Amino acid sequence: MSINTLQLQRCVITLASSLEHLQQASIGSVDYEIFRNAVIKGFELTLETAGKLLRKALKAYYANPRAIDQLTYKDVLREAATHGLLSVEAVERWFEYRDNRNNTAHDYGEDFAEETLMLLPRFLEDVSMLQGVLDDRLK
Repeated sequence: MSINTLQLQRCVITLASSLEHLQQASIGSVDYEIFRNAVIKGFELTLETAGKLLRKALKAYYANPRAIDQLTYKDVLREAATHGLLSVEAVERWFEYRDNRNNTAHDYGEDFAEETLMLLPRFLEDVSMLQGVLDDRLK
């Protein structure tokens, strides 16, 4: 099975660039608000794109690939660890990313945005690592 990770790579590049712009903006400025919003949406998009690729990757391990479609996002992460696509430690971090994403999707408050910003450096490392694993294993 071949998986195209170019969209995920583009999401990572865009998210990292948005984060750099945010870090250069003055806190409280309009630019800061614009880039913070871009970072939050970029985080959500990157997380969802990674989840879709994991679902696709896991189908190679199942006799009935449609069974993967029935799994929750967190179950997909657990299955990814079972098949060596993520480490158990990484899965725990991905749970935190997912929980954070659910919070930001339902409450656009400044506190949730700031929590997301604190997660981003590690998230960018984890999603880049996942992309590398998917490229190595499934290309």
